[in-house]
Amino acid sequence: MFRFTRRGSLLAAGLLVTTTALAACSSGGATETDVPADGVVVYSGRSEELVGPLFELFTAETGIPVQARYGDTAELAAQMIEEGDSTPAQVYFAQDAGALGAVSAEGLLADLPESTTSLVPDNYRSADGRWVGVSGRARVIAYDQQQVAVDQVPTSIFELTDPRWKGQVAIAPTNASFQSFVTALRVTDGDDVARAWLEGLVANDVQRFEKNGLILDAVNAGQVQLGLINHYYWYEKAAEVGADNMRAQLAFTAPADPGSLVNVAGVGITTNAANSNNAAALVQWLLSPVAQQYFVDNTFEYPVVASIAAADGLPPLESLRGPDIELAELADLPGTLAMLEDVGLL
Repeated sequence: MFRFTRRGSLLAAGLLVTTTALAACSSGGATETDVPADGVVVYSGRSEELVGPLFELFTAETGIPVQARYGDTAELAAQMIEEGDSTPAQVYFAQDAGALGAVSAEGLLADLPESTTSLVPDNYRSADGRWVGVSGRARVIAYDQQQVAVDQVPTSIFELTDPRWKGQVAIAPTNASFQSFVTALRVTDGDDVARAWLEGLVANDVQRFEKNGLILDAVNAGQVQLGLINHYYWYEKAAEVGADNMRAQLAFTAPADPGSLVNVAGVGITTNAANSNNAAALVQWLLSPVAQQYFVDNTFEYPVVASIAAADGLPPLESLRGPDIELAELADLPGTLAMLEDVGLL
């Protein structure tokens, strides 16, 4: 049975993306010469498997075609910086608020209509109205219930450097959600504390994985005892194999601990598409009942529009008590990536 316990701006350089990586990221995508006059070009840090069907729904409802370039959220942000005003991107769909804030800080995002931003609570959109969340996720600790009793699960991320957990903690340092979580730690506790914690993980033989889903699989198989992931990976897996068949379980850290950060995937319109009705239509549509229900049904993420209910079994979004910070404060992605590289996690 499932148990949920409460326990600057030099972005292009700071993102540590080489020209080669940018070229690889852009292969097969839109260019300045093939922007559809009647459509909208999206740079999507969310996967084609996840949001491709969503874009098809949008086109079916509105008749507006979507041309999407898929890639890593941070790499796409760096690519937009490199392209500058000539970027073909009209909408940036980021996996996390930190990347949106970083791109906005470079002056690449336009003001969104108030009719769009007003649909979302203040804490899930930028204060300046240049990006808006479309779905929410909570950071959690996945634990192997066969090796770790529920009352032994760490209640703070700072416990993960304890020698007891040597070689038994899994993270995904290249993942945007982990990077935003580290940025939140830097904001709440300062760079010195964040660096010391990361160095402590490395010294404690932290296990590195490429993706959250692979971490969950490792915990579920008993290969590691603990893993830092987003909540919805558990729900997706449980829907596939049955909740009673899940060896891995989830726990929140204590209130205000950075380990329970609630972040959002979100969108912004680029400045060169500020007057694009198609771009505005897509952003507005992503907050429609159809799109919000899509996230609930297909990803188990939290809807950010109050009229849409979260998936069964999820604790209410308003009950989640992560660190007391504004998501707009997560904009220093370059500083976080530099720190992760310095400590040897990238």
